[in-house]
Amino acid sequence: MSVVAPEVEAAVRTRVRDYLRDNGTLAPTPAIRRRVTQAFESLEKVLGATDPGRAARRAWPQEWCLHEIADHVVETHRPSRDELRDLLSGHRPPGPPVPASLQSKNPLGRPWAAVLEDLGRVHADIVADLAAAPDDLPTSVRARVVVIMNAEATDGVTVPLAWEDEIDWKAYAVFLRLHAIDHLNQARKVLAALKT
Repeated sequence: MSVVAPEVEAAVRTRVRDYLRDNGTLAPTPAIRRRVTQAFESLEKVLGATDPGRAARRAWPQEWCLHEIADHVVETHRPSRDELRDLLSGHRPPGPPVPASLQSKNPLGRPWAAVLEDLGRVHADIVADLAAAPDDLPTSVRARVVVIMNAEATDGVTVPLAWEDEIDWKAYAVFLRLHAIDHLNQARKVLAALKT
């Protein structure tokens, strides 16, 4: 079993916290709004350009197809939208953090167009909520999140590290942006593999 050295794990956690602080908590709100919107639009554009048949094809046995990727983003961003709304209203979201690998009970069961429509609607809600937030809204309230980052183990294998952290609304918005970018990159890899 691959193990990540404590100093490597500490460095990864510090890097994530520094990034979310610098690009979220301390960043100008208009820049956060713009970057979140761009990330959502990029993901929706790539997924929306894919026909239903290709969206359901797997590039590799253990990899999600595009339909499953979109389903996961919808299922994750929907409760995340609600948590962000709590933060924007000055309240700590109740309950545990949004789980890291959410999917619906039957990810391929809904029509591709319906999944894309839900994705667009959830993202539009998040963008609208951020647009309505005052630029100087305090960042004192926190939400718990599950962070997953890859790290090199002592045997040289790359493994996922997961931990819970607490972040403010600006960092939370950036966290959602990074999630969208991560799955955009995943979708691009799947599409590239399907072309070969």
